[in-house]
Amino acid sequence: MVSTDEVVLEARDVVKNYGGTRALKGVNFEIRSGTVTTLFGENGAGKSTLMKILSGVEQPTSGEILLGGEPVTFSSTTEAAERGISIIHQELSLAPNLTVRDNIFMGREIMRRFGGVDFAEETRQTRALLDDMNLAIDPDTFVSDLRVGQQQVVEIARALSVNSRILIMDEPTSALAAAEVETLFGIIRDLLARGVAIVYISHHLEEALEITDHAVVLRDGTMTARGERADIDLAWIVKNMVGENFDLGSPPEGYEFGEPVLSVTDLTVLDPDNPERAVVNGLDLHVRAGEIVCIYGLMGAGRTELLEAVAGRGRVESGEIDLEGESILRDSISERIEKGLGLVPEDRQRDGLVQTFSVGRNLTLASLDKSMTGLAISRKKEKERAQELISAVTVKTSGPDLNIGGLSGGNQQKVVIGKIVATDPRLMLLDEPSRGIDVGAKAEVFRLLSERARRGVGVVYTTSEVGECLSIAHRIIVMSRGQITAEFGPDATKDMIMAASGEA
Repeated sequence: MVSTDEVVLEARDVVKNYGGTRALKGVNFEIRSGTVTTLFGENGAGKSTLMKILSGVEQPTSGEILLGGEPVTFSSTTEAAERGISIIHQELSLAPNLTVRDNIFMGREIMRRFGGVDFAEETRQTRALLDDMNLAIDPDTFVSDLRVGQQQVVEIARALSVNSRILIMDEPTSALAAAEVETLFGIIRDLLARGVAIVYISHHLEEALEITDHAVVLRDGTMTARGERADIDLAWIVKNMVGENFDLGSPPEGYEFGEPVLSVTDLTVLDPDNPERAVVNGLDLHVRAGEIVCIYGLMGAGRTELLEAVAGRGRVESGEIDLEGESILRDSISERIEKGLGLVPEDRQRDGLVQTFSVGRNLTLASLDKSMTGLAISRKKEKERAQELISAVTVKTSGPDLNIGGLSGGNQQKVVIGKIVATDPRLMLLDEPSRGIDVGAKAEVFRLLSERARRGVGVVYTTSEVGECLSIAHRIIVMSRGQITAEFGPDATKDMIMAASGEA
């Protein structure tokens, strides 16, 4: 029987300053062997900063870290890993130009006795690891060819391939389907039985409650609450995170829907990796001006492929796509944007933001024509426009000149949405708009979408969280295997939605 009383890693009075900003304010935090400690908090509360300090990514301004009761200093993640501490970051850190196998063994390649990498043994171990996680992916597949959810599982597999005493998971399920989450939880329970200590950070509150042993809430860089699993529930978490209990909103009312802004008829989209398979198969969808439509489905249901096809990114085999009664099937992406269509992609880091740009440049990137003076871009106009957008979508930032990497995940997502809002769209498509952001930021994002709908914009968003279907959507569409399997109004239940998706 593994003891769960031993404190294996501890932070004492940890302070972290970034210039004049104090991200952590004397935090005390401990991790015990064989248990899951869940860390809750809004974006910007300091969760990721604390975990980066514990795993060697950052060093504290003051305070100390104790490993096995002894003070330690980690100058790098490699040094922390050598002492048995691994971290799975919220944002993917895979090399897309390398294979799954090469990513898992990056920096710790298995060498042959007489020189050279033993690729055969690496492939064998990778395949065994992926089989344990019920992931049917060839180890020689390039990461760039995988969907976001598959990449997330590979990230987890890489961390699990190292025998760690302490495993920090920062949003490990943000892009996973329900079945994959259950697989991950099975792996976690196996690790706990071996005495591994798990730190679990998640904005999926109900999901986190399923796996946690005890919870800690971080707010504005300070620990505000601690509790054992038997003493906490959803209301306890939300209250201590944001100071009040609230929901994600309700469908906006008090106005009439307009004419159809989007009409998709008999649409078929082929899988680029397997042209004989349709990822969207003979689908019809109509969305009216001012209407909010939620599309729910498991990974592989075809949600992303549908939105990308409408936006001009997918390979359409047959069917028709009309925007406000006009066919856009043969239009380029830029032409569709000019006609009033905007897409917020699933992967904000790779597809939604330019990491080397400032907050302001990211916000104005899709609407530079509004910052032109003659044939040149007016930096003054661009900065003024950026400031207007920061206010419009409530981005919490020190100013438009801040690098985009300096924002929390929730604020980065609002920048991606703001970039689309800047184009004055008639139709907004949002693929998992709440992925990796906290409950407070989710409420703000959904409020932004409700405001757009009231102004006559058609809104379509996808989600893998059933609770998000039952928030602001006027209509809920359920997809499975490339087809619509059910359609509900806002009075649907979770069980109805899940049953239609094949999940229950």
